[in-house]
This record gives sequence, C-alpha cells and structure tokens, in this order.
Amino acid sequence: MFGIVRPCRHRLGERLAGQWMAHLCGLCLALRKDHGQFARVVTNYDGLLISVLTEAQAAPGGRGAGRRTAGPCPLRGMRTASVAHGEGARLAAAVSLVLASAKVRDHVADGDGLLARRPVALAARRVAAGWDAAGARGGTAVGFDTAVLLDAVDRQAGIEALAGPGTPLLTVTEPTETATAAAFAHTAHLAGRPGNAAPLAEAGRLFGRLAHLLDAVEDRAADAAAGAWNPLTATGTPLAEARRLADDAVHGVRLALREAEFTDRGLVHRLLAHEPASSVDRAFGTVTCAHGGPQAGNPYAPPGQTPGGPGAPPPPEPPRGNRRGLLAGCAVWLGLACTCQLCCGTYEDPWSGQRKESPCSDCCDCADCCGNCADCCSCDGCCCDGCGCDC
Repeated sequence: MFGIVRPCRHRLGERLAGQWMAHLCGLCLALRKDHGQFARVVTNYDGLLISVLTEAQAAPGGRGAGRRTAGPCPLRGMRTASVAHGEGARLAAAVSLVLASAKVRDHVADGDGLLARRPVALAARRVAAGWDAAGARGGTAVGFDTAVLLDAVDRQAGIEALAGPGTPLLTVTEPTETATAAAFAHTAHLAGRPGNAAPLAEAGRLFGRLAHLLDAVEDRAADAAAGAWNPLTATGTPLAEARRLADDAVHGVRLALREAEFTDRGLVHRLLAHEPASSVDRAFGTVTCAHGGPQAGNPYAPPGQTPGGPGAPPPPEPPRGNRRGLLAGCAVWLGLACTCQLCCGTYEDPWSGQRKESPCSDCCDCADCCGNCADCCSCDGCCCDGCGCDC
C-alpha cells in the first residue's frame, strides 16, 4: 500500500484537498506519538486510506475519528492545522508500520542497492523487526491483530518461491489481498458500523490486488534489468491480462463501496472510486496528470468542469507571517516539493509568503473529477460536490 493513490490537488478541489492533508498529517503525527520520530518515515499516501475510511463511517464525535489542532510543520508552511486524530489514524499507523517492514524485508531479500551489503541488510532487518513489534502494539491498542498481516507477508515469500510460468497471477496477489481486506474491514468495527465489514473487506481485497498488480507493472523493466523477481515475468502474464485484472479490480472496488454506508463518503469516493483508475492509467502509460508525464486527457473529466477554474470562487488567502530567512525558506520549499504543491495548484512562496500559481496550474488536464459522462455523469461528494454518482 505505497503510492497507488496519489491524488492531484486539482482533481480533489479545495475542500477535499484539505481533508486529505488532514489525514496525511494525522497519520504522520500518530506514528510519531505512538512509535517515535523515526517511524514517521513510513508515512504514505495509501496508508491514510484507513484513517479516511474510519472517519467517513463514524458518527460525528465517534471514537473512530476526530480532529485536533497540530503545531507548525514545514510541510504546511510552518502553520498550524486541523488534523485527523483518533483510532482511525492509530490503525493507519499500525498497518503502515507492518507493511513498511514487509517492504524492507522484500528489498533485503532481493539484494537491492546497498541492501546487498551484509551489514546494511542486517541493520535493515533489525529496523523491520522493530516496526513489526511497534505495529503489533499499535494494532492491539485499537483491537486489530496484525498477525494477519505478518502471516500474509510470510506466505508471500513461499508463494513467490513456487511460482512459475502458468501460475495464476491471482495466486501471487492473494496474500496482499488478504492483508488489505482485513485492514479495510476493521475500520467498520472502529466506526461502529459492523454491517460495513463485508463490503469493505471486498473493497480492500480488490485494492490489495490492484496495489500488487501496479507495483509489478511499474517495476517490470527495472526488475528485468536487475534480474529481480517480478510477478508478471515469473508467471508469464502478458501486460494485456494484467491490465484486464487491474480494470476489473477498479470496477469491483466501486461496486463494493456502493454496499457500504458512510456518514460522509466524499473523500472515500474520490480516493477509491476514481483515483485507482488514474493510477492504472499512470502505471500502464496511457493517461496521467499533466505534471506527471504524457497525458491525453483525464478519462473521468467532462469538458468545462474545472474546480478552481473560470467561475469558481478563489480559495481564501491564509494569513501571512513575516518573511522567512534563507534556511527556513529552503525547509519550507522542500516540504512543498515533497507534497507536489510546487507543481500543481497554488502555493505560498516559501520566503515571501505571497500566493503563487504552479507552472501547470493552467495546463493540468486532470482538474475535473467527474469523468466520462457516459459512465459517470456525476460524483456525489467529490470535487463536483452534490452531483450524485453512479460509480
């Protein structure tokens, strides 16, 4: 669950972008609070889906969600912000730690880069073991047994060792599907909606499949050059079949989400009903955001609906502080670059505090969220607020 959902701020719009950042910051701060500063390195876009799902289902003021005011941070231009706080963020932190541990061990097993050196590999294994333990403690605190995640990681290695030409690709993706299904389903219990557990488990299973497939597609060339194991190459699966499975997973996630009940489905809908399709296009090199590579237009965007475009009210101007010095400005610039704000949308100059437009603010074709009107003429709760959606 690393990097599949990478929403462009143009597609999110101001309201949902603010919610998304609240969950991203909430995950980062939950990692720091429960597991120490170093744990914050496992903060990732896909992990925050757990926090988003929990809050979207919870009743206002419920135990699974909440907001608090966080202190200044370079990634927010050294300003305070309202961030997600509660058991959803803590579950997201626990899951992120265990999955990061699995990622590290996978790289160690493949001997990637410096990890081919024994001392570095040994240190990496120790870090991974520490994250496993921390994730288990965090999961226990919110009633989630991370053993299902660890079991999936252990089975993955065995399945890969036996996989060869003719092995069904879905046999290889099954452990990842099982792990994400368990994490998604537990959000329903945290939010007090046990009836959502089954549809969210299905959504999680298919999202896990998609994550594994897209990771394999994106790494295919690099794995071939390095002689590393890749699911597509090992099983002899052609890209056309991988694309079919990915598209089916995207559709299945949408169908599963229809069966779940949410207090506010806006951000969940945007991140899980629409963003995975953009991720598939990005991985297969068909369509992507204008600032991220070649693009032929967003397949989900009817012309003329551009959040923040002509006719849309401008976002409110945040309060401006004093001019920053060179080093402080550089720190803020780094944060803006890491969160894609320099290349998409509006941002405040790290040194002067003046609002500026990114280079692609007028040319980013991914600005509209609703998509092809033949398939999805409206999107309830996403950046085209209130227009209802069939997907």
